[in-house]
Amino acid sequence: MTEKKEWSVGDLLRTSSGYWWGCSLQAAVRLDVFTVIDGGSLSLAEIAEKIESDERGTEYLLNALAAMGLLLKENGSYSNSPAAFEFLSSSSAKYIGYIILHHHHVLDGWAQLHDAVKTGGPVEKRSYGDDTERESFLMGMFNLAMGIAPNIAAQVDLQGRHRLLDLGGGPGTYAIHFCIANPELQAVIFDHHTTKPFAAKTVDKFKLTDRIKFAGGDFNTDAISGGPYDAAWLSHILHSNGPDECQQIIDKTVAEMSPGGVIMIHEFILDNDKGGPEFPALFSLNMLVSNKAGRSYSEEELAGMLKKSGVKKITRYPFQGPNDSSILYGIV
Repeated sequence: MTEKKEWSVGDLLRTSSGYWWGCSLQAAVRLDVFTVIDGGSLSLAEIAEKIESDERGTEYLLNALAAMGLLLKENGSYSNSPAAFEFLSSSSAKYIGYIILHHHHVLDGWAQLHDAVKTGGPVEKRSYGDDTERESFLMGMFNLAMGIAPNIAAQVDLQGRHRLLDLGGGPGTYAIHFCIANPELQAVIFDHHTTKPFAAKTVDKFKLTDRIKFAGGDFNTDAISGGPYDAAWLSHILHSNGPDECQQIIDKTVAEMSPGGVIMIHEFILDNDKGGPEFPALFSLNMLVSNKAGRSYSEEELAGMLKKSGVKKITRYPFQGPNDSSILYGIV
């Protein structure tokens, strides 16, 4: 059972105004503040000129970022904190700005959460353009996955497996790291055709084009190609679908697998009473404002779907990622 917290007035007020912190961070990333500063130290005027912004507005934002500890202010100049330099400057290999921009893009929907709760469905929100939103989402997923995929690939035993299906794999981060950890493994990333340029770029970066291929399609409506597979990885795709759709996706996947194959589901998994953990519970609201049927699922629900598809020996890996993501797996 999730541990319950005692709330104070201060806790309530900080939570209610939490978007102040989030919007300040998102604005700074969108304006490339951390990137233009990079490893140097710049004045207010220099930063405003580089990001083409008003000095008054820029000063207020920079001072807020300094108060938050993201920037260091000394003698009127600003430099990145170690964390900002490592994670928020696009020159860093550990840059996570894309996922922060994705949070910015969904903010308008969250501001209408009360309407989504009343209607039980998604709300109308502003668009930043399909290409912009697609890039921030896919590369945001890449940024996050790069932080945990090597750890997962080291923990998950795919020894003796030869063909992996990375369903809805986006830029292919997990397929890449599973192949790195298992030299005999080949993989297919199955995702929308619009995802292919991102996948091709990341796979090529890791020099795995001979072992990882891309198959374009919509796994909700199209047949899954490239089988049979003896391993399947379904990472953060079920939460965008209702229970019936999830069952169909799992059924389709299992139908393309060899007997004895392993199917793995990586999700924000709720407790069986759905009262926690906190992030998976909040994530259901993120789905509510933008999706007709998606939500987080409990371990009991996911295991039930696997069993209905004929999957056996269902087990939960001893893995817990950021935001309480975890892995349920079974044998076909």
